[in-house]
Amino acid sequence: MKFLIIIPAHNEESNIRSTLHSLQHQSYKEIKIVIVNDGSTDQTPDIIQQFTKQDSCFETINLEKSVHQPGSKVVSAFKKGLATQRLEEFDIICKFDADVIFPSDYLETIANAFTNNPKYGLIGGLLYVENNGEWIYEGNSNKKHVRGPVKAYRKECFIQIGGLRETLGWDNIDSILLENLGWKEVVLPELQVKLIKIKGADYTIRPAEYYGKYFYFLGLSRSLAYIASAKEAVKSKSISFFLNIVRSYENCRLEKLQLKVTKDEQKVINHQRWKMLRNKWLKM
Repeated sequence: MKFLIIIPAHNEESNIRSTLHSLQHQSYKEIKIVIVNDGSTDQTPDIIQQFTKQDSCFETINLEKSVHQPGSKVVSAFKKGLATQRLEEFDIICKFDADVIFPSDYLETIANAFTNNPKYGLIGGLLYVENNGEWIYEGNSNKKHVRGPVKAYRKECFIQIGGLRETLGWDNIDSILLENLGWKEVVLPELQVKLIKIKGADYTIRPAEYYGKYFYFLGLSRSLAYIASAKEAVKSKSISFFLNIVRSYENCRLEKLQLKVTKDEQKVINHQRWKMLRNKWLKM
């Protein structure tokens, strides 16, 4: 199986060398790596060039700087990189971040899993962060969900779900849609990936506003969005946090902001969310 790995990168001079070095030294060699330099103003392009000069499996694409918006910016850069490639030449399509370090057997393990399990549509490892000199599980999501920095899709699955969406919630939308089509999302816990930079640290959007927009662009109905808002407010122990999330969500509805999912896909997403709510929260 041949991998197409696309890595969006913006001002990652402190991290990207480690990421590319870990990919260069993978035990599995049937790979092509496309780094999309999204208008970097630091030394990121120079570091990328060092790899493209010494190893033919690396390519780079240079874009003008785009506005930093959670979700849409990184997917937009990914899709521009994807558009330069011939998908028929590949079996596995990866969206990786430029601030992670992969174990040397990462790609080999994923290739074997895809080969041995025809219904696997999306595979990834677990993210670990450094804490007082030790690498510990990030714990930012359940261990059955493949996180955005380490997505590896079977090509047929990727095509069937319509690729990635330029919106908040894209890395949950893909999981829901592929499951509805009969594919499986699988996390391999033995694959421990080091996350160098904590996600979301450079977002300028306020947390409450973020959640409101996230629930809207995920396509959640009003009732589900309110329940999800209440869940986040309970974590924060703040009624005002709930009200601010709801206000953000309702503002999106009032402005009729365009969704990146179809009406049918919205139905699938809401059905899945209700099912999860019954199973996990209401114990029905």
